[in-house]
Amino acid sequence: MGTIKCIGILTSGGDAPGMNAAIRAVTRSAIYNGLQVKGIYRGYKGLVTGEIQEFKTQNVSNIIQLGGTILKTARCKEFKTPEGRKAAYENMQKEGIDALVVIGGDGSLTGARILAQEFDVPCIGLPGTIDNDLYGTDTTIGYDTALNTILDAVDKIRDTATSHERLFFVEVMGRDAGFLALNGAIAAGAEAAIIPEFNTEVDQLEEFIKNGFRKSKSSSIVLVAESEITGGAMHYAERVKNEYPQYDVRVTILGHLQRGGRPTAHDRIIASRMGVASIQALLEGQRNVMIGIENDKIVYVPFTKAIKNDKPIDRELVNVLKELSI
Repeated sequence: MGTIKCIGILTSGGDAPGMNAAIRAVTRSAIYNGLQVKGIYRGYKGLVTGEIQEFKTQNVSNIIQLGGTILKTARCKEFKTPEGRKAAYENMQKEGIDALVVIGGDGSLTGARILAQEFDVPCIGLPGTIDNDLYGTDTTIGYDTALNTILDAVDKIRDTATSHERLFFVEVMGRDAGFLALNGAIAAGAEAAIIPEFNTEVDQLEEFIKNGFRKSKSSSIVLVAESEITGGAMHYAERVKNEYPQYDVRVTILGHLQRGGRPTAHDRIIASRMGVASIQALLEGQRNVMIGIENDKIVYVPFTKAIKNDKPIDRELVNVLKELSI
């Protein structure tokens, strides 16, 4: 493709705090560099149906502090078909969009990669997901805010758990990754975290009961990733009732509470940095890369690596939690 004059921006998949900060940064950085910006509503669905609007700098005023996404997000079955992607590309041509910036998680970047391959469209991805499960970046947009939301909730649950001498299982998000559960457990002083990465290695409940739940403690809190692999908090609560009936068990499922709220300073800053970097990447001729942050430096991660590679859990963190839970 020739020189890029107009970029499209969309948010896709689950919303994450900081997406608006990223939209703002992409829009203003593009305008600063002499590019036209088109906002695409409702993710790939809006690209297929043509729900596209030109964005000026005022379109993104006073949004950096807002959770969610002003561009909305939606699932789109049509985009998963060749016909749907062809319609999306035709709408891009009609609107004069030369390149795409996609803010979202694994599925969103997969969609961008396929579109880029089929129609030779330069696409840049920003990692917007609270799960922090994208390979090639130390953190994702929304993760820090979600972690702080979990921390606030668990602090409150701790008051009740202690008062009633109960064992609480708190279910947090993280379908395929235990970053929220593990780091949330460390930050909240929880006794254990049950995460999908280790489910095949050990019986995490049995290990917790043996090692972490001491008679000297009047209460305990365990964070459980909502994954199908772990079975979620209800699964473990049932197991305790059946296998260890001496414990008074309760379950709290935090659910979509974790997605909302004003983004933390950290999320606003990384979203802003990544947004500016996405425009710089396009100006440099980069394509089909995700913007990541490693050791506080911006990096370009090929879509294939970001999507296909699993992001490993730091086992040192597991040991930290284990040592501190006695």
